[in-house]
Amino acid sequence: MQEVIRNVGIMAHIDAGKTTTTERILFYTGVNNRIGEVDEGTSTMDWMEEEKERGITITSAATTCFWKNCRINIIDTPGHIDFTVEVGRSLRVLDGAVALFSGVEGVEPQSETVWRQADRYRVPRIGFVNKMDRPGADLNKCVVMMREILKANPVVLQIPIKNGDDFLGIVDVISGRAMLYDRDRMGYEYSTGEVPAQVETAYEQAREEMMEKLSEVDDGFMDAFLHGKEITEADIRRVIRKGTLDGSILPILCGTAFKNKGIQPLLDAIVDYLPSPVEVSPHLCWNENGEESSIKGSVEEPFSGLVFKIMNDPFVGQLSYVRIYSGKLKQGQTILNSTKGKSERIGRILRLHANKREEMKSVEAGDIVAVTGLKYISTGNTLADPANPIVFETIEVPIPVVSIAVAPRRKDELKKMWFVFNQYTLEDPSLKVKMDEETGEVVLSGMGELHLDIIMDRAKREHNLNMTFSAPQVAYRETITRRATATGKYIKQSGGKGQYGHVVLEITPIEGKDFEFENKTVGGVIPKEYIPSIEKGVREALEKGVILGYPLINIKVDLLDGSYHEVDSSEMAFKFAGSIAVKEAVKKANAIILEPVMKVDLNVPPDYMGAVIGDITARRGRIADIDERNEAKYIQAHLPLGEMFGYTTRLRSITQGRGYYNMEFLHYAPTPTHILENLMKNREKTVTEALYG
Repeated sequence: MQEVIRNVGIMAHIDAGKTTTTERILFYTGVNNRIGEVDEGTSTMDWMEEEKERGITITSAATTCFWKNCRINIIDTPGHIDFTVEVGRSLRVLDGAVALFSGVEGVEPQSETVWRQADRYRVPRIGFVNKMDRPGADLNKCVVMMREILKANPVVLQIPIKNGDDFLGIVDVISGRAMLYDRDRMGYEYSTGEVPAQVETAYEQAREEMMEKLSEVDDGFMDAFLHGKEITEADIRRVIRKGTLDGSILPILCGTAFKNKGIQPLLDAIVDYLPSPVEVSPHLCWNENGEESSIKGSVEEPFSGLVFKIMNDPFVGQLSYVRIYSGKLKQGQTILNSTKGKSERIGRILRLHANKREEMKSVEAGDIVAVTGLKYISTGNTLADPANPIVFETIEVPIPVVSIAVAPRRKDELKKMWFVFNQYTLEDPSLKVKMDEETGEVVLSGMGELHLDIIMDRAKREHNLNMTFSAPQVAYRETITRRATATGKYIKQSGGKGQYGHVVLEITPIEGKDFEFENKTVGGVIPKEYIPSIEKGVREALEKGVILGYPLINIKVDLLDGSYHEVDSSEMAFKFAGSIAVKEAVKKANAIILEPVMKVDLNVPPDYMGAVIGDITARRGRIADIDERNEAKYIQAHLPLGEMFGYTTRLRSITQGRGYYNMEFLHYAPTPTHILENLMKNREKTVTEALYG
C-alpha cells in the first residue's frame, strides 16, 4: 500500500488560498459533495469556531482523499506567523508539499518563513500560483520572485490563458494542449484543444526553458535533447519527478481555486511528482545506545512512529497524531514511548477528516493517523517497538515571546483555569503557562497577541471560563556573559537514611542553543544513574534567573566532578545538588537581560516610506533592506518586540490604511540600560502590590 500513499502539506502566506484550494481538492476527489467556503465559515478544514469566525487557519487540520488510486493524506497548515509551530511540526512528518502563492502578491513574508522550514526538513515541493483570475495576477513575476527571494529553481509546467483579467484555462507545457474550463460546471468539465494563438509564443518559450532545465537534472535526457532524439511525455514526467525528489527543481502550476480552475491538474502533479513514503526512507534515528542509525520505511521493519500533534476531542478524549515510519500498528498493541522510556498501550486508531474520524483496526508504514490511550505522551515523542527502542529527532519548538498575566473572575475557578491552560500547552508546545512565585500571578506566554487572544477565546468558549488579563508583555530572557564554576552539595544526615549529593559544574555562554548539558566526569566519581537527575535539577534551576526571574538561555553546563555516598546518595539529593551548583555559578557569570528582536517585513505605498522609516527609527529599529515589489515599497526592519505592541494601528494611521506588515522572531539581544531600569521599577511595583495590595 505504501507506494500509493502521498503525505502532503499545503503551505503559504496567510490569505493565499490554502484552505480554499484544499476544499476544492476534497470536492473533486468526492470527499465532500459541496464546496465549503472560508468566507462563509463552511470550510471543512477550518472546523474550530475561532477559525470560522476569523476566516483563518489556526491548527493543522488533516484529511484523507483518493485520486487515481492513490490515497492522499493532506495537512492544511496555518499561514499566520503566530501559528508557525503548527507548520513546523506538520512539515516534520510530511513527504512532500504544495507551496501556494498568490498570483498578485507573489512571494510574501510568511512564504519565505515556511519555505525555510521546508528546506530544514528537506521536503520536496511543487508550486501552485493561485488567484490567477485576479486583476494584476502575473505568473512570470511570481516565478522571478521565487528565483530571487526563495533561491528556488522554478520550472513552469503550465501557462495561463486569459482574456483581460478573465482566467479561461491553462496550457499544459508538457503535452502542448490547452484546457478551457466550462463556467457553468463547477470546474468538473473542460475541453482540450490546440494552443490558442495569443499564448503560442509564451508556450514555446516555456517549453524551451522547461527542456533546458530538465536537461540539467538528467544526463540521459540532456543527451536526447541535444541530439534531437525522441522525448516522450513519459520521459519528461520521469525527469520532473526525479528533479522534484532531489530538490533541484520546483515544478510550477497555476489556476484559481476560488473559480474552480486548475485543481485536477494539481492533483495529478501531487500523484506524479511528489514522493511516496518509500522514496523518502531510510529515516534518521538513534538507537538505545545513543548511536546514529536509520530505519527503512517498510512494513517489514519493527514499528516506529512520531507524535507530531496532540488534541483533546470532546467525544474520544486525548488524540495523539502519529506519523508511522515503519512496521504496523494495531488496536490494543503495547508499544514503547522511547523518548521517555514508558510503556504505552494503543486504544483506538482513527483516520482523520478534519474533525471527523474513521476507526481503523490496523495501519502501516507511511500512514498518518490519530490514536487514543497514550498516557505519557508529549509532542515530538517517538513511539517504537519495545524490542527496537529507537528515537527520532524531535520537533523544534520556538520560544514564546509575548506574555499576559491571567486571573479568573471567580477565585474558586483558579484550579480549573490552571488545568485548562496546562491542557492547551500539551496540545500546543509553543504555549507556556507558569505561576509567578513573587506576584502569585498566572502567566501565559505565546508567539504573539493573536495566539494568546485565541487561547483566551477557546478557554471561554470551551470551558466557560471568564477571565481578566493584563496588557501583553515582552517575554524577556536572561543569560550569562562569562564562564564560571561552582560546587553544589546537598547533605542531610540526622538519623535514619541520610541524603548526599555533591557536584562540580562549569557554565559557559553559547550561541545557537538554549541549553546544553555534558557529563565530563571520569572514573565513576558519580554513578551514571544519577546524571539525569543532576541535569533535571540544573534545567529546573535555569527556569528562574538571578536578575528578574526570567528563564536563562544560551548556556552550556559541564559536569566536571563530584562524589557520592554508597548508602545516602539518591536521585533527589543529586537533583538538589545540581540545582544549588548552577545557581551559584550563574551568580558569578555576569548575567544580563535579553529582549526579543523581531524581523518585520512591511509593505507600504512609496509616498509614505519616509514617515514609516522615521517611525521605525524612533522605535529603536534598524532598516535591513528596502526593495520595490508590486509598485509598493518593501521594507525589512529589525525591531525590539517591546516597541511593536499597537503597531498595527500606528502603521494604518501613517499610511492611511494602505500599509501592512508581518513579523517573526529573529533573535535575542542585550536590553538597553534605560529599558532595564524601567523593568526593575515595574517589577518592584508589581511585587509590592502583590504583597501589600
